Amino acid sequence: MPADGELRTEDGREAYPIRDGTPILIHDGAGAFAVSDFTVPSPARRTLGSRLRGLVDRALPSNSRNPVARHQLAWLAKELEDRGEQQLVLIVGGSVAGVGMEAILEAKGLEVVETDVSFGPRTDLICDGHSLPFADETFDAVVCQAVLEHVADPPRVVEEIWRVLGTDGLVYSEIPFMQQVHEGAYDFTRYTLIGHRRLYRRFTRLAAGPIGGPGMALSWSLVYFARAMAGSHALLGDILAAVMRLATFWLKYADGFLLRGSAGADAAAGTYFLGRKAENPLGDREIIGEAGGASGGYMIER
Repeated sequence: MPADGELRTEDGREAYPIRDGTPILIHDGAGAFAVSDFTVPSPARRTLGSRLRGLVDRALPSNSRNPVARHQLAWLAKELEDRGEQQLVLIVGGSVAGVGMEAILEAKGLEVVETDVSFGPRTDLICDGHSLPFADETFDAVVCQAVLEHVADPPRVVEEIWRVLGTDGLVYSEIPFMQQVHEGAYDFTRYTLIGHRRLYRRFTRLAAGPIGGPGMALSWSLVYFARAMAGSHALLGDILAAVMRLATFWLKYADGFLLRGSAGADAAAGTYFLGRKAENPLGDREIIGEAGGASGGYMIER
């Protein structure tokens, strides 16, 4: 594919630009993004302060931990490999490899298409999840990892995922729950575990549950508390946040114990859903019943 140029539809009526070898399949005026967002060079914004923050972030121990993604994505990769034919996998939000994604990227017999609304080392094409530029029933699986909080209309994106999946298509999804705002203005919503399940009501549930528990969520909250204490003083906020992260990162390891009961899941840092495409959507009463009734909750992990 040429580094720059354009793609045209077969009838020649629509054209889409190519920048640095990446097709930009965005419809102007159809959502939060415009073609010019990706074709007009933006001024460099990597200041000395942002570079220093990046160095400190990499030097500090992480206060996040997600063993679930590795486990579930490994299962998904094996399930697809066992079908014995070339399988096509769509990653929505794939400019960089997410946690556990190596299981999909390194699996034999899987062809992976990685999409995002930003350029990145792994972006195959730019597109908006609200309007995926693929024909019906194109893919055998879709991975949507920590993306739906950043879209304006999550149900519409899930409908698009359902549309592009073929018969018996699989989906793996992650959404944060007890997490602070990130990605600035492109951070719209959070979902409980049962709310996450309801988003995928046109899918049969294979597994669902928390990702990270109260320990990880508490560390995140304390880091933001420390930053907020600094008010408008950005440098002081960075220092206080770094100190708090160093002091609390270990809380994530308590989640192995805390997530043994429903109270831990109710305060989860995030949730996941693994499902298979179905024809008929579940009603709300069925979803509540599936979770064990009004006082129940999904605590399933494959």
